[in-house]
Amino acid sequence: MPFPFVLKIPDAAIADLKNRLSLTRFPDAAPGEPWAYGSSVDYIRDLVSYWKDIFDWRAQEAALNEFPQFKVPLHDIDLHYLHVPGVGPNPYPLLLLHGWPGSVFEFLDIIPRLTDPARFGGDPRDAFTVIAPSLPGYGLSFRPGQKRFVLQDIADCLHDLMTKTLCFEKFAAQGGDWGAGVASLIGQKYPSSVCGIHLNLLFAPRDKISGSSESETRYGEQLAHWLKEETGYQQIQGTKPQTLAFGLTDSPAGLAAWITEKFRSWSDNDGVPESAISRDRMLANIAFYWFTSAIGSSFWPYYGRLHSGWPISPDHPITVPTGYAAFPKEIIVPPRSIAEKTYTNIQRWTEMKKGGHFAAMEQPAALANEIQQFFRRLR
Repeated sequence: MPFPFVLKIPDAAIADLKNRLSLTRFPDAAPGEPWAYGSSVDYIRDLVSYWKDIFDWRAQEAALNEFPQFKVPLHDIDLHYLHVPGVGPNPYPLLLLHGWPGSVFEFLDIIPRLTDPARFGGDPRDAFTVIAPSLPGYGLSFRPGQKRFVLQDIADCLHDLMTKTLCFEKFAAQGGDWGAGVASLIGQKYPSSVCGIHLNLLFAPRDKISGSSESETRYGEQLAHWLKEETGYQQIQGTKPQTLAFGLTDSPAGLAAWITEKFRSWSDNDGVPESAISRDRMLANIAFYWFTSAIGSSFWPYYGRLHSGWPISPDHPITVPTGYAAFPKEIIVPPRSIAEKTYTNIQRWTEMKKGGHFAAMEQPAALANEIQQFFRRLR
């Protein structure tokens, strides 16, 4: 049975973090542009100073604790999730899914828009009851020594959360990054359980791009650059996750540098992440990885991706109603002609005006509106 949960990091853990930050040894900066070879040394030095002296973890912790939280024994772990009732005549259950290097802290601004749309000038009939889990192996769904979860295991676990623990006969699912993969797998494996899925990242084919149109040719070029220059993290996290976990579990500055580079590379910013995502919210997400010691286990979907057959492909199409919000600075945006080979029932495709990979943090109002519009006729 689920039991209520409130997050309270011990004072000693916060003091230990600040002490470790004060002892940081910074590397020298390679010649050239500051972000050309990874995280900028000057930027991370300033971020570490802010984290140590100014950042208020307790304020971010309190913001998370404003939402009802629970844990439930499920699939041999204690699964953590937010369960926020909707405010409206008939709130519909929505499984809201984060990815890597995200967490439930991504959703603090979008949850109120989804659960109480009238508060923001919307229609109360669009209200959702939001269930936002920490993915198994992430955040508070992790404890040292527990088993590891690949993406297929995560999908099975969260489907059981919705149907067996919470007893929803049918629900909506939405996600980005690995959360989009989980939503896709639930739609593929358990189509009768969902009214539809909404994604802000598509798991479209990444090989055999024919280039039969201008958009497909452009996608092939974008994909080639991405695979050559931006996937090193996938290789190390997917092949030697334990080795990397030593450094990132022991050094908060190393953890910040590893994750911050993704916030900068993948968000719609003007050169620094803060122009897309507030520094406090970014650090809350990083600190959450730190305090839970979950960074190593969070790599496991990458390990599964590289060491097992990939289930999201035209060979295993997703046939449930699908909506897609195409944010312009997403890491990779396939043309619809390619996406439809895997997602065969795309009913809404929206080119968004601004935003990137962390859509719920960057553009919560725009993403919430897309989710509401897509599910309005399906629920």
